[in-house]
Amino acid sequence: MEAQNHEVAALVEKISGLHAAIAKLPSLSPSPAVDALFTALVTACVPASPVDVSRLGPDAQKMREELIRLCSDAEGQLEAHYADALAAFDNPLDHLARFPYYRNYLDLSRLEYELLGRYVPGWPPPASPSSLVLAARHLPGTLFDNYDRCAAANERAKKLVRADADLSKRMSFRTADVADLTEELAEYDVVFLAALVGMAAEDKARVVAHLGRHMAPGAALVVRSAHGARGFLYPVVDPEDIGRGGFEVLAVYHPDDEVINSVIVARKAADGQGKGSGAAPVVSPPCKCCKMEAGAATTAAPPLLKREDMAAREEVSF
Repeated sequence: MEAQNHEVAALVEKISGLHAAIAKLPSLSPSPAVDALFTALVTACVPASPVDVSRLGPDAQKMREELIRLCSDAEGQLEAHYADALAAFDNPLDHLARFPYYRNYLDLSRLEYELLGRYVPGWPPPASPSSLVLAARHLPGTLFDNYDRCAAANERAKKLVRADADLSKRMSFRTADVADLTEELAEYDVVFLAALVGMAAEDKARVVAHLGRHMAPGAALVVRSAHGARGFLYPVVDPEDIGRGGFEVLAVYHPDDEVINSVIVARKAADGQGKGSGAAPVVSPPCKCCKMEAGAATTAAPPLLKREDMAAREEVSF
């Protein structure tokens, strides 16, 4: 235990130093200095660690919250920079691999898709950049509605798909806050909740509760979270908050490779009452085996909302 405490203290000290250096940067736009600091930060946070960010002291918690906001700002500026650069090509989608984290988007999207197929029995096989990957590689017959509060981000996304007749027809980009969506949420079979929606724990819980009030019974919710030291990069979502929001948590997966985000798969409870207590079913990689690591068995889920000849909106990504 003492060795673990020393390891956690050393990690927090290292990350605090990186936070201080990042906070002093005059700009978070892509540059050699910005890239070097965030590369060092990710390198420090990715390895397995005994740190539990929920147990950090007040000063470390404040540092972590500020760091996540800086990461969010830097990520937004990085994506905007590359979206503008890609838009200069005749077909931007042919050049997505130029984006530094494109491989991570590929792996994360495949993980989410495989977990849906594994834990939501009604999910059929297939006839931001991650939704592009889902639409192009895994769900070629599905319509996507992408919601973002930033109109400029939506305009950039539209430019990326403009030259692809199929994707431009199947993907819409709408400027709205999830808190303002009500009846339309009931139209979707699956909602993907991005990692940076509601960065504070209480904000994330409110977003999940809002989705729980308005999504249709049986609809699936895929939530991006973080685990261990990766909680310095992205908000950590408590599966119990998802249960209290009216969902049954079907699976929680924590990657141990270059994929940063954890993935939580849940289903809107038919009676609107989720499961807010008990151990979350932490699972092994979907591509290797189907054994539950935590020993908790999932219950069979009913089919998702009826597909209307692939013409109904089936996915929403925030």
